[in-house]
Amino acid sequence: MAGRLGTALRTLWAKEPVIAASFGIAVLALVSPLLSPFSKYSEMINRATPYTYPVPVRDDGSAPEVPSHPCDPEGPNLRWLKDL
Repeated sequence: MAGRLGTALRTLWAKEPVIAASFGIAVLALVSPLLSPFSKYSEMINRATPYTYPVPVRDDGSAPEVPSHPCDPEGPNLRWLKDL
């Protein structure tokens, strides 16, 4: 199997080097985000960012379960982002 693939790549490079190079660049473009060290931090930021932002609520004392601020203890902990 690997021998056939190597032969096919060698033949493609001999006949059409521009197409072979463009395929190589495309594969590199698809694989490089997976190998990037920034992928870990972008995934952590995306997990900590809420999809819907809280609407300010006037606290009249009848809703004790509503936090006074979105960053209260039950909110996401972003200390690691500040320490970067």
